[in-house]
Amino acid sequence: MTSARTQFSPHLDTVDKQIVRALQLRPRAPFSLVGSVLGLSEQTVARRFRRLQRDGLVRVTAGFHARAFGFTSWIVRVRCRPEGAPAVADALARRDDVSWVTIMSGGWEVTFNLSAHSERDAEELLVRLLPKATTVIDVSAAAVLHSFAGADPADWQGWRDVLDADQTHRIRTPPTAARPPAPTRAVWSPRDGDQAILDALVLDGRTEYSALARAAGTTLGRVRRRVDALLAAGVIYLDVDIAPAATGNTAPVVLWLTVAPGRLDAVGHAVAAHPTVPFAAALTGPANIMASVTTATLDDAYRFITDALGPLDGVTGFEVTPILRRVKHAGTYLVDGRLSVSPAAPVRPATAPARRGTR
Repeated sequence: MTSARTQFSPHLDTVDKQIVRALQLRPRAPFSLVGSVLGLSEQTVARRFRRLQRDGLVRVTAGFHARAFGFTSWIVRVRCRPEGAPAVADALARRDDVSWVTIMSGGWEVTFNLSAHSERDAEELLVRLLPKATTVIDVSAAAVLHSFAGADPADWQGWRDVLDADQTHRIRTPPTAARPPAPTRAVWSPRDGDQAILDALVLDGRTEYSALARAAGTTLGRVRRRVDALLAAGVIYLDVDIAPAATGNTAPVVLWLTVAPGRLDAVGHAVAAHPTVPFAAALTGPANIMASVTTATLDDAYRFITDALGPLDGVTGFEVTPILRRVKHAGTYLVDGRLSVSPAAPVRPATAPARRGTR
């Protein structure tokens, strides 16, 4: 007998993609507004979104900027013996301070993001624990200096053309304020009820204000103002996670670029502007820009390198590493390319950033 899992199809039609794109532009947009813009009923939009959510294809969530808590975000590459990479990746994925984990390069490299709670925690993992693992060959870590793409849910623009200019404008109305830069020092002063609000938003970024107010034991007006204040201060952000199975991008790669200092900003923004790039950042270390590229085939990756990267002035070297398997994605486990049915556990940002991810 064929199982329900085998029968599952991750196919999204045009309407599904329009709904997801609308939420990328405005993660908490009312279903009534999305329906009005798309010519659908509120019930139809809600039903379709909940199906995508239930099937592990789309999730609206909240994350925390590491710098809002005085933490450093690291990109770490762990070279392993091939037989040991899965165990290393699974162990890293269980950590609350690790938001994404991938197995790369034919199964011998594990790459992950670490937002250490303190310098001591980072040293413990990077200097003591990982190097002593019998299957680990070496470890290299680079600090994130600046994010070019990845700080806004609309940064991945693979479905940008499913909405026309008028629809995009109507979804964005009232105009959203410019996203504030991530704070460079700890600015979050927790108040009573904050933890309950943040826990709920990590699990579901579209949690109704009435539910947030009940969880926090406060009024509807106060919870609205507090959420707005945390967003405006750059302490938290809302995001839309799209499972790899939903996009059809089965051959993603990571680029490690070496760029002349005077061209670092220009190249970073040029790479980030490409619709296939959901994340790009300036790093410390020999490769000073990292970018993830969501491509459907390796031929597409080749064309990106030759057509988009090739003409850029200032790129003096590059490395391409294919992603073999994503183990954790934006704080959520991945199973067969889908977001895990089990939600991420609530977090305690007073002492640690969210599992969902930090930037």
